[in-house]
Amino acid sequence: QVQLVESGGGLVQAGGSLRLSCATSGRTFISIYAMGWFRQAPGKEREFVAVTSWSGGYTRYAASVKGRFTIAKDNAKNTVYLQMNSLKPEDTAVYYCAVSKGSYLLYDYWGQGTQVTVSS
Repeated sequence: QVQLVESGGGLVQAGGSLRLSCATSGRTFISIYAMGWFRQAPGKEREFVAVTSWSGGYTRYAASVKGRFTIAKDNAKNTVYLQMNSLKPEDTAVYYCAVSKGSYLLYDYWGQGTQVTVSS
């Protein structure tokens, strides 16, 4: 099994910034293909936020966060980050990181989530 632990969430005013981290542990020798961030707001379905390939420089963002959020990775630490700038109240959600072993669409392991609340 692979464990994912998110951190860095919290309460911030609109226009502020937060950086989320997602550290992996456990069977980290598995081949990681990609790591992604998702979020789920109250009463809404979970939605894609950003993804990065584990090797190479591929990244992709949801239209709602493009230009404001940046996904980055540290392969040596098996950690992925999500830098969130210019936060808006609509960014309020529980943010989850996930690991995929072979696809940008299907994810095999998920973290427990970290709450991000943006006040207006």
